[in-house]
Amino acid sequence: TACRDMSESKTGALIVIRRESDIHSIEEGGIAIDAKISVSLLKNIFFKNAPLHDGAVVINGSRVVAAKCVLPSTQQPVPKSYGMRHRAALGMSEVSDAIIIAVSEETGAISVAHDSVIKRNIDPQRLTQAIRQLMRINTQRQSDNIEQQ
Repeated sequence: TACRDMSESKTGALIVIRRESDIHSIEEGGIAIDAKISVSLLKNIFFKNAPLHDGAVVINGSRVVAAKCVLPSTQQPVPKSYGMRHRAALGMSEVSDAIIIAVSEETGAISVAHDSVIKRNIDPQRLTQAIRQLMRINTQRQSDNIEQQ
C-alpha cells in the first residue's frame, strides 16, 4: 500500500527486504529505527525532504530496522534511464539475496530487483504477488541447497 501510494504521488523510495544474507554493514551505515512496519512509517520516511528520505530502508521480518542506508551501486552497464535508486537496487541485488523495491521519483514506476536482475514497471496492484513469488523462490533455493549438502 505504501509503495502504491508513493507511486501515485511520485515519491521516490528504496526498500530492502532482508533475507538470509548478512547485510549488517548496510544497516549499520544507516540510522537505526527498529519499528513495526506500517504504511504511515514508510510514507513518512520517504516524504520529500524528510530527514531520512535519502537512501534505503531495510526491513527484517515485520520491522523497519534502519533508514538512510547507502547501497552499493551496480557495476553493470545499464540504460541511461536508470537513476541512482535503480542502480542501487540492482547493486544490492548483486551482493545479497535481498529483495529490493525502488519507486521512481520521476515517473512513479515501481521496480523490483533480486538476484542481479531488475524488473521495471511492476503494476502496483501486483507488487505483493511479485514479492511473495520471490520469497518462495528464495525459500526453494535454500531447501535445494540443504538437500545437496
